[in-house]
Amino acid sequence: MTDEDDRRNVRSEAEGAVPNEKQAVTPGEDAADRADAPAAVEAAGSAGPTDDASPGEDRPAAGAAPSGADEPADRTDEAGSSDDSDPDADGKDKKQGSFWKELPILIGVALILALVIKAFAVQAFYIPSASMENTLQIGDRVLVNKLVYHTRDVKRGDIVVFNGLDSWNSEVEVPEPANPVSRVAHWIGNAFGVVPGEKDYIKRVIGTPGDRVKCCDSKGRMTVNGVPLDETSYLYTDPVTGEQNKPSEEPFDVTVQPGSLWVMGDHREVSYDSRQHRGDPGGGAIPENRVIGRAFVVVWPLDRVDTLPIPDTFEQPALNAAATLLPATPLALGFAGAFPVVWLHRRLRLRRR
Repeated sequence: MTDEDDRRNVRSEAEGAVPNEKQAVTPGEDAADRADAPAAVEAAGSAGPTDDASPGEDRPAAGAAPSGADEPADRTDEAGSSDDSDPDADGKDKKQGSFWKELPILIGVALILALVIKAFAVQAFYIPSASMENTLQIGDRVLVNKLVYHTRDVKRGDIVVFNGLDSWNSEVEVPEPANPVSRVAHWIGNAFGVVPGEKDYIKRVIGTPGDRVKCCDSKGRMTVNGVPLDETSYLYTDPVTGEQNKPSEEPFDVTVQPGSLWVMGDHREVSYDSRQHRGDPGGGAIPENRVIGRAFVVVWPLDRVDTLPIPDTFEQPALNAAATLLPATPLALGFAGAFPVVWLHRRLRLRRR
């Protein structure tokens, strides 16, 4: 190698040979270089050009702002946050709008279900009179089970709601609605037990088919099939004087016909019941097929919520035993009369032979 070649190599190293190809850097090194870039620019601006700089090399201007790579991201986030709030507001508006659209449908479905239940299962009734005090007060609402008598017979002591159409006069006069709107409102109120029905009555069953109901015995008690009833648990008691109604102010003695029920109110002094209808067809008893259902609970007002069980006096074994014998008595008499007839018939046939 000649001296001239050596001089060329030394000149190249002095100028700082930088390869034109890009050197590969790691992400960490790249981020560090970017962070140090503003400081390097500032130092370069204050120091001025150096002798080592290559001719024609571009240098950044002094005081140049650092790279704003993060600013677009921040602006994008702000814009994104404002855009995200709009769909939430729109969703709330849509939900509110859909609720008001669905509300009439919900009300309609609720009314239909209530009417179906009222027609076949349970119905609310309004108490318009004092005939069942103290058990039921004026303004009470009771629920009536309309299915119970499809599974069992009416029992003594049951409180029943029945329709007195074409047989009993109404205890409370209900004015006729004057216009179609009032008629619809009255119909809905009657269906939900808010207003009284014109021909619906509520009484306690005292006698069932075949029973002999009589008042009164030597002690002033009412008897059913000769068994006295202890009615002190449900007969009306005056809250002021403490006096309790008598079982009946007027005597009577009736036998309940098949398919009929003898009913009376618990407030005997004011109740217009089977006693006052003895001159009507059926002798004052109501047709059993006119019974709508059994009242089993008071649901309004809230301070009077209570069940309506059968009083214990109607569960007397002697009463049930007497009732069991009554239907069998005609059958027993029939058999007793049949034996002599059959015996005589056989005797006549033997003589003819």
